[in-house]
Amino acid sequence: MSIDTVKNAESTPDQDQPYKELGLKDDEYARIKEILGRRPTGAELAMYSVMWSEHCSYKSSKVHLKYFSDTTTDEMRSKMLAGIGENAGVVDIGDGWAITFKAESHNHPSYVEPYQGAATGVGGIVRDILAMGARPLAVMDPLRFGPADAPDTRRVLPGIVAGVGGYGNCLGLPNIGGEVVFDPTYIGNPLVNALCVGAMRVEDLHLAHASGAGNKVILYGARTGLDGIGGVSVLASETFDDTAGKRKKLPSVQVGDPFTEKVLIECSLELFQKGIVVGIQDLGGAGLSCATSELASAGDGGMHVWLDRVPLRASGMTPAEVLSSESQERMCAVVEPHNVDAFMEVCRKWDVIATEIGEVTEGDRLVITWHDEVVVDVPPRTVAHEGPVYHRPIQRPADQDALQADTPDSLPRPENVLDLIKTMVASPNLASRKWVTDQYDRYVRGGTVLAQPSDAGMIRIDEKTHRGVALSTDCNGRYTKLDPYTGAQLALAEAYRNVAASGATPVAVTNCMNFGSPEDPGVMWQFEQAVKGLADGCVELGIPVTGGNVSFYNQTGSTAILPTPVVGVLGVIDDVRRRTPTGIGAEAGETLLLLGETRAEFGGSEWAHHVHGHLGGLPPKVDLQREKLLGEVLVAGSRDGMLSAAHDLSEGGLAQALVETCLIGETGARVFLDGDLFTELFSESAGRVLVAVPRTEEQRFTDMCTARQLPWRKVGVVDPESDSLEIQDLGQLPLAELRAAWEGTLPALFD
Repeated sequence: MSIDTVKNAESTPDQDQPYKELGLKDDEYARIKEILGRRPTGAELAMYSVMWSEHCSYKSSKVHLKYFSDTTTDEMRSKMLAGIGENAGVVDIGDGWAITFKAESHNHPSYVEPYQGAATGVGGIVRDILAMGARPLAVMDPLRFGPADAPDTRRVLPGIVAGVGGYGNCLGLPNIGGEVVFDPTYIGNPLVNALCVGAMRVEDLHLAHASGAGNKVILYGARTGLDGIGGVSVLASETFDDTAGKRKKLPSVQVGDPFTEKVLIECSLELFQKGIVVGIQDLGGAGLSCATSELASAGDGGMHVWLDRVPLRASGMTPAEVLSSESQERMCAVVEPHNVDAFMEVCRKWDVIATEIGEVTEGDRLVITWHDEVVVDVPPRTVAHEGPVYHRPIQRPADQDALQADTPDSLPRPENVLDLIKTMVASPNLASRKWVTDQYDRYVRGGTVLAQPSDAGMIRIDEKTHRGVALSTDCNGRYTKLDPYTGAQLALAEAYRNVAASGATPVAVTNCMNFGSPEDPGVMWQFEQAVKGLADGCVELGIPVTGGNVSFYNQTGSTAILPTPVVGVLGVIDDVRRRTPTGIGAEAGETLLLLGETRAEFGGSEWAHHVHGHLGGLPPKVDLQREKLLGEVLVAGSRDGMLSAAHDLSEGGLAQALVETCLIGETGARVFLDGDLFTELFSESAGRVLVAVPRTEEQRFTDMCTARQLPWRKVGVVDPESDSLEIQDLGQLPLAELRAAWEGTLPALFD
């Protein structure tokens, strides 16, 4: 089989090349030829096509993402050890500990092959955390699906949940939280976002760079196969064909092996501990094309790679296929020559395949040979960091004003509020996620302190001091559709509030921005507004965005998903033993207090969506200074032993929070409300938390709230002798009846 070499490319300048099939535009292909001074070889074309894809290059989003770094203050940066542009963000949390966390998407592969798409999404984000030098500690999975009763949802949801659980469980990583949301816009385009968090000592931080001429490049982990080729350039950068119901092109989805990754994790951690790694990069999207070009680009020289040395698991692979393969469970390390033997010895100990495939060179070229023939000779920065930058047209959608004017004020309200409570708690978006989370091991390794159905997940990171971290992910796509700027801030506010409700102090943010086609000016308007909303909100709260992910082309035909900027917030708690649980306890007479203000806010609400199929109006108002104050009060209440439970109010309002806190705590309560009961129970006003306060602490806690000018009011008492949730002037709701409604929906749909 003849190989397209650089020499051949120079002698055949007019040879036709399939650049359009690889996702490159005419002007992009022309620019590649201009950079190289010739046509690219097949291997070079493969590299540029995957690295210049939307998924890898962020060519439509980077002009807007710059707003994050532009608005980050020096104070916000002071705790960041690594930020945007690295494999994952890293923050210093004190006592010599650093935490790294990041969220990424694996949406399109999970539609094509639900199990493997979701599984390899988990595997990829875990390796991002590992590549920073940290031990992965836990994962989370924000998921979005079409209508719960749609045939396509029944096809993809069980496989995706099984993939998330199967891979994470085999790795021995607890799944401590996430989301499951249903909406018609996600039909045919589910969102599978995965988050991982890891811990390390500050001095163990590793970055992706290839420095030091003569240093060796070692590929270790699984063999390279044909799976996943073209995944990021084609699969992640096209919309679905709404007429065929499937992809126009269906390259193989990556195939994961969690047991290989488990060994890879332990092997890597020992390599880090021995101090024999200069730089490291995981192999995920774009495979070796990404790892070699990014390592070389971030270093102080060039790189020479002997591609024919790469261990393969398929015969007859071409250089382009080897470079583009997204086979999982692989890492690329840069090692000083005198440490190579020690590196190999560690890999042999863990039975991990390790091969020296290259070395760092003088100069500024990435040269790749195949059986002594040069198949790639490029400036690495042009591949990894100097791809196209698009200033896409931006236009506020013509129907945005009409959408916001279509308020839910005229929607008929129920005659029987108790019946509505039971209807709402059984609705797919509010029902218990137990059917999903029971498939995940939430407590493996013994470090989990809080997990679903708690407001936030919490992990202990230090056995001696009981220091821990809390995490929450949130986003309401309906809010973001109505007002992208406010919607992104509401996602931030809810995740922030959830973390604070657990007793942890929020310190940093990651994100996963899921949107439709960037070629649609209306989608780009949504994206721009959401980025600005999130960035401005982080400045107001004083916590930085440390990294994230953008996923475009999430639409079927011309129908885009709801704009879904998923926000993850990381919090730190000095002692996990003082965490605040979500469910009320069994101490009689504890006071239920509602913190924050309730207004008649129903735009984008779950009531309007589930009962009336309505989307219109404006989302709830967001007051980030109030959210910050609320967070401080919640953390102080936890630290000083004034709170026995806390549950934030979000979708479903106070009614949902009351039902959940009673069912999670398996304890009854008596509730008394003033004003319009429908508004009191179902409004989705932001900045509110339901807390349970021991009688001995009620005066101290309410005095603190009053002194801090945080609105509060007494709305009920805990009644462990009762087996009901009793609402004054309405009647009783037996807990057994509520539990059957809350926990019965998903099993009925998917068992």
